[in-house]
Amino acid sequence: MSSLPTGTPWVVLKFGGTSVSQRHRWDTIGRLASKRIEGGDTRVLVVVSALSGVTNELTAIADGAADAAVRVDALVARHRAFAADLGLDADAVLGTHLSTLQGLLADPRAATRPLDWQADVLAHGELLSSSLGAAYLQTQGVDIGWCDARDWLDAIELPNQSAWGRRLSVSCKREADDAWRTRFAAQPTPVLITQGFIARHGDGGTAILGRGGSDTSAALFGGLLRASGVEIWTDVPGMFSANPRDVPDARLLTRLDYAEAQEISTTGAKVLHPRSLGPCRVSGVPMAILDTERPDLPGTRIDGEASTVPGVKAISRRNGIVLVSMETVGMWQSVGFMADIFERFKRHGLSVDLIGSAETNVTVSLDPSDNLVSTDVLARLSEDLSQICRVKVIAPCAAITLVGRGMRSLLHKLSDVWATFGKERVHLISQSSNDLNLTFVIDEADADGLLPQLHAELIASGAMPVDDGAVFGPSWKEIQFGKPARVVKWWEDATERQRLLALASRGTPRYVYHLQTVRERARALNAVGAIDRRFFAIKANSHPWILRTLEAEGFGLECVSIGEIEHVFATLPGLDPSRVLFTPSFAPRREYDGAFERGVNVTLDNVEALRNWPETFRGRDLWLRIDLGRGDGHHAKVVTGGAASKFGLPIAAVDDFVAAARTVGVRITGIHAHLGSGIGHPKHWREVYAELAGVADGIGTVDSIDIGGGLTIPYKPDDQPFDLALWAEGLAEIKAAWPRYRLAIEPGRFMVAECGVLLTHVTQVVGKQGVRRVGLDAGMNALMRPAMYDAFHAVRNLTRFDDADDAAFDIVGPICESSDVLGIDRLLPVGTAEGDVVLVSDAGAYGFVMANTYNLRDLPQEDVLE
Repeated sequence: MSSLPTGTPWVVLKFGGTSVSQRHRWDTIGRLASKRIEGGDTRVLVVVSALSGVTNELTAIADGAADAAVRVDALVARHRAFAADLGLDADAVLGTHLSTLQGLLADPRAATRPLDWQADVLAHGELLSSSLGAAYLQTQGVDIGWCDARDWLDAIELPNQSAWGRRLSVSCKREADDAWRTRFAAQPTPVLITQGFIARHGDGGTAILGRGGSDTSAALFGGLLRASGVEIWTDVPGMFSANPRDVPDARLLTRLDYAEAQEISTTGAKVLHPRSLGPCRVSGVPMAILDTERPDLPGTRIDGEASTVPGVKAISRRNGIVLVSMETVGMWQSVGFMADIFERFKRHGLSVDLIGSAETNVTVSLDPSDNLVSTDVLARLSEDLSQICRVKVIAPCAAITLVGRGMRSLLHKLSDVWATFGKERVHLISQSSNDLNLTFVIDEADADGLLPQLHAELIASGAMPVDDGAVFGPSWKEIQFGKPARVVKWWEDATERQRLLALASRGTPRYVYHLQTVRERARALNAVGAIDRRFFAIKANSHPWILRTLEAEGFGLECVSIGEIEHVFATLPGLDPSRVLFTPSFAPRREYDGAFERGVNVTLDNVEALRNWPETFRGRDLWLRIDLGRGDGHHAKVVTGGAASKFGLPIAAVDDFVAAARTVGVRITGIHAHLGSGIGHPKHWREVYAELAGVADGIGTVDSIDIGGGLTIPYKPDDQPFDLALWAEGLAEIKAAWPRYRLAIEPGRFMVAECGVLLTHVTQVVGKQGVRRVGLDAGMNALMRPAMYDAFHAVRNLTRFDDADDAAFDIVGPICESSDVLGIDRLLPVGTAEGDVVLVSDAGAYGFVMANTYNLRDLPQEDVLE
């Protein structure tokens, strides 16, 4: 931990309830403290919380629980049992504190439960845990002493503070003189243990620091002692870029400055209470959040010297937000209107969080973590406010907050985030004046499932710079399950590289397809027993050898144009038409006629075609493509469901379609939904099947359900392969519920993306105002995906494959467009030069098929490798 010159040898270690509730964790505390004092120059102050769950029990007792005596007896029994587990004499170590706690129930004050009595009750959790810890560590050879935090932390009264706040949620003095520090240092042992959560009231009694009190106590001691650091030891590795319970891919934040940490803790992170940052920030004492069970992890370091690189560091969600919307034309240019409004909030003891205003409206949010928001309070507030404006209370809401330095400079990177929120009803948008956060308030029900999607969008757009190793550490998934093996690409094999270099010598740009990879992907899907029909979406790659290879593996072929149909039968003349599926979008009538003449399966996705072209469809069997009302995918332009998408019949219109079909003798034998491409969560398709099965039951003639494709592949170095096992498990479960339907899929990208590479030659290497660019003889004309979808493709210098990738370059092509960029800040050997062969990976899907002759440049060539 970095430290500031403080002149004192102290380091403060704070341990929470889960860290002090088991013997082996006290052993860890002893090892950590002993390690700190090995050099002889450092002294350690250990600050502890109550045993896990004890403060909740004491709170119930202080609140006057009817079974208070039973609860006290249970707490006494629990602490005695833990003392025995630690090998301690409970009476000798805890006798006084336990007797005092039991005596508080007989105290005359217990009848009326005044605040000072409640404080005395609440203090016992920490008094008991710290006494147990000190006694146990002494038996383990640690030279440790016990001290009462109330002798060192003095509560102060704040202006307008309620009586409750002055006793049960106090603030404490943050400054100490040399005499205080000298007196504290006079305690003889190198290690001291004390309590979090409690302090001395001005009347000499006990005061409670309230929520987050133990963290705050540690920070207060750190500031008062001018310690070299405050370490918060807990049961999680630190702060994350999102709540790991919601977003397993959330990254550990290894370094933050005080302001960012304050925002993250204030807007949702529970690992560190926001109150605790103030004392350390004022005193310049660095902090760290560390994991008691995994002390080798880097944790989160917080100080004033952390990098301030712009970027979203975290996204958080707070539930239970209440919005109060106040509207009146009377506020326009009315002096004092806002003062009148906020005076009423003050009158009812409510603290306002977010504020949005317009000419005739002011909307504010109330965070329940900072307010006692009840129906009665809101009713009284509304009654008061109604005297000067119209009031509308909107609840429950959720606040989704992006936190990071330089938020204003990131707005252009948040297009996907704006689009995602555009699908929901946003009640309030608030950007902080300190440029550290951007908050969206939406209905709480609409927030479910949003965080993983938004987190992925922030990373994909570059707004969350997870490649910055100074700030971002491993993901929660990696911490829990270990770092998965890197996906090894077929072209990394030395023999295959030599074959590719030989092909590149014949001219580039050139696509090369590895047929064995295609077979492996086909066989992986063939092994999924729940699937009955497999169609390859040839729009992904229509190379004849790709089609022949997949047909030989048992796949049918899915086409979206009459041209693709004719290409299929030209490539495979004897193909059974039943193995071809036609799923066009806004195709002309003649293409439907041609498909029926070929005898293939035809899909329709609108009722208008049935009504306008009855003779085309009369007496036919059809598949129906349905829009389930939502979309998914790695980019807005590949989302193929929802109101904004041109694909699919709205599910609400299915009955109309069925009625129109009957009038022309159409029999619906299959239904289909494809919501988007590059979808990573395996349960998506299970949900699609379940919804379609319900529709199929209502139609009555359906025998096949097509759940589409869209399976993702690992484009980025730290991406993991699609979880086929979990996907297959979900399909098997749902197929068992509706076994009468044949399950069909139509993957494209998954089958061929990884088989293909684009070979290019370096044309120029150019530096411009600090940016180095490698120019290739292929650009957006050869590979459109980066320009169209902001897609990532790995780039490697095959000529210098064994050289270190030690220089960052932007990878650009020869097309006269600003969007002709294949990659930003890609690492290549510093010696990369004209004539080197550069490989663009995972280009087998939507590569050559989207290539064009823009700028009158030739199309790439194509080759296959067996």
